[in-house]
Amino acid sequence: MLETHAGRATCEEMKLADLAARFGTPLYVYSRRRLKANTERVARAFAPLRAHLRYSVKANSNGAILRLLREWGAGFDVVSAGELYRSLQAGASPGAVVFAGVGKSDAELRYAVETGVGWINVEAREEVDVLEAIAASMGARPHVAVRLNPAVEADTHRHIATSGKRSKFGIDFDEAGRLLADAARYPHLDLAGVHVHVGSQLASPDATVAAVRKALELVDRYRLRMLDIGGGFPVNDQAGADAGPAPAPSDFAEALAPLLRDRDLELMIEPGRSIVADAGLLLTCVLYVKQRAGRQIVVVDAGMTDLIRPALYDAYHPIVPLQAHSATGVLSDVVGPVCESADAFAHDRPLPPMQRGDLLAITHAGAYGMSMASNYNSRLRPAEVLVDGASAWLIRRRETMEDLLAMEVSEQ
Repeated sequence: MLETHAGRATCEEMKLADLAARFGTPLYVYSRRRLKANTERVARAFAPLRAHLRYSVKANSNGAILRLLREWGAGFDVVSAGELYRSLQAGASPGAVVFAGVGKSDAELRYAVETGVGWINVEAREEVDVLEAIAASMGARPHVAVRLNPAVEADTHRHIATSGKRSKFGIDFDEAGRLLADAARYPHLDLAGVHVHVGSQLASPDATVAAVRKALELVDRYRLRMLDIGGGFPVNDQAGADAGPAPAPSDFAEALAPLLRDRDLELMIEPGRSIVADAGLLLTCVLYVKQRAGRQIVVVDAGMTDLIRPALYDAYHPIVPLQAHSATGVLSDVVGPVCESADAFAHDRPLPPMQRGDLLAITHAGAYGMSMASNYNSRLRPAEVLVDGASAWLIRRRETMEDLLAMEVSEQ
């Protein structure tokens, strides 16, 4: 979504330097055009399988983005009561919402039942017992799917793998079978689906295919009608300059087609990153430049409080100077102002000589950027802007000092 024309960096038809001047930095900028194109690409890939798209709200939960996705036909995958509330406030039909999550509280389960979400994905037998009691007390019978941990090791970073033998997510295959065999013990639950999700930024469809094969054993044995295959479709340019192209959503759909195309199943997919990651970037301004150990240290006004992924996952994000430079690149560390050594966006990255006031765009930051932002160091979270052609508007204002204290109460 970032383009350069005659030395000018733009998002759609808006110059990024103008957005920085108008809204300040750090600043999240999203492209409506790219959001729509990504949504259509995923939906088109899985259309032959008649899959229902349930956008993963945790990737980016801004209400303006959720409203757009709803208008384009998406439902939502949520993992907390707060995400469910956000989805409903964005106009989602409750029946188009899947409520997942490894540790739902009793209050969250009650909220899901009273709201009438389409499916509740459970991750422990105890959770099923709790949900049965809640549904009975409310005279309800929600649709429920068992999240299967297929013990498939995905080729991805260990912090975003969700199906290994020691993973906290899901229910082991044998226990899932026993639970489904006991469905009659839960008269207030429509226990009729299975859910698998092996991780994010998947290097190939192989682990997803292996997980779906296991899930289909349960589907066939217990005559289930819903299969939720999760998401995890990767995004290019996230693994570094030397990485090859990531598989597209269509590669996953084509790999799964032999298993799924002739089945009469309610099929769910839960893309998140593949829709919003490359539709967003983080604009930041250079504060200071130091020379140390043969490289330049570029201190910027954004930090791990605004984009924690490099510190948390060693995630790679391309960094693009907005100003045109003729000088050759020098090895550079791009670091933030937070009082943590982990507060860095890149190490030994070739950049031209930088100076105070220069602007940088940290791209592929639309997913798990603002949704994971924090007030650590009592820093103010940034503003968010949505661009549509030659127009841009604020979709979240920058926090103020007063916002830092707004939730605190006196002891008196």
